[in-house]
Amino acid sequence: MENKEFIVSAENAGVRIDKFLAEADGELTRSAIVKLIEEENITVNGSVPNKNLKLKAGDRVELFVPEPVPPEAKPENIPLDIVYEDDDLLVVNKPRGMVVHPAAGNADGTLVNALLYHCGDSLSGINGVLRPGIVHRIDKDTSGLLIVAKNDFSHKLLAEQIKEHSFTRKYRAVVCGNIKDDEGTINAPIGRHPTERKKMAVTMKNSREAVTHYKVLERFGKYTYVELTLETGRTHQIRVHMAYIGHPVAGDPVYGGKKYLASLNGQCLHAFFISFVHPRTGGTLTLSAPLPEYFSGFLKKISDGTI
Repeated sequence: MENKEFIVSAENAGVRIDKFLAEADGELTRSAIVKLIEEENITVNGSVPNKNLKLKAGDRVELFVPEPVPPEAKPENIPLDIVYEDDDLLVVNKPRGMVVHPAAGNADGTLVNALLYHCGDSLSGINGVLRPGIVHRIDKDTSGLLIVAKNDFSHKLLAEQIKEHSFTRKYRAVVCGNIKDDEGTINAPIGRHPTERKKMAVTMKNSREAVTHYKVLERFGKYTYVELTLETGRTHQIRVHMAYIGHPVAGDPVYGGKKYLASLNGQCLHAFFISFVHPRTGGTLTLSAPLPEYFSGFLKKISDGTI
């Protein structure tokens, strides 16, 4: 177990302990620090603090970082479509149907299993043994670009960009119906569905701010081809927001309602563009992924009028 000690200066007096340690240590996110406090691996003047503690000048903060736990997910030789890779991160083009990380009912065959085989021990451990390296997620039946951090330094700085909304993510989707406006913004908070716990919903109760910008690319009568830019990144955000305005993503089995198109075998949604500041170099990385075959094939069918 690694032991680190920090003395709080006068200029840091009044700063919350999680913020102080995130800046002083430079390797851990604030959420990781809160977890360490809950596990009693952080002390202030010899005592375990409250996670909301505001520090005083002269406080002695000790940080005990446990040895990494070997990943429980097992490496699997699953092909990866790698769009970019260096010593700090990689960007993969995830196929539709692949789960991002192991969970109940999906212990193997996930993106994490493939990453463990490809990267070995070179994945950040901030999100624990079942989600090594995963900075952000996309749904199982959404295809497209996803960033993976190879170390905690990169993970922390990438997570901060997402939190500060300086991380650009654009999607392409086919939605049901003919959207009236050529472009617009959906600003509606998202939280857990009040009665169906596996679903999300636009709600004012226990919700978080959610903002999605949309732009119409082409109209096909019963369907509209759109580009969507995320300002926030809530669970199922695009799917919930488009259903909320009456234009669910084509093929969405959860939020599609009566307009659900079973023949698509999942939602027609692709994360095609991503742009962010490289945590090590400070340069901007801008990457894109072409529409997968299932998506371009559906576009052709609705363009030809065969659907």
